[in-house]
Amino acid sequence: MAISAYIFIETTQGKARGITREIVQIPGVQSTHSVTGPYDVVTYVEADSISVLGDFIVTKIQAIPGVLRTLTNVVIDEK
Repeated sequence: MAISAYIFIETTQGKARGITREIVQIPGVQSTHSVTGPYDVVTYVEADSISVLGDFIVTKIQAIPGVLRTLTNVVIDEK
């Protein structure tokens, strides 16, 4: 069963748009947006399992230069 999640990303100052352009090209990313507020980028992803999602966050998202921290919210009810 596939798993979906929203990843809220805090970036270094001035890097949000470039990170957004980089993230949108990663397989599994459904959408990504630069936003205002405490986080700079919000990304919606789909993965095959929770372990694949965890690996995706660490190796793909957190590895991007300029990403300071992430907060992941797993979707529990899709309609």
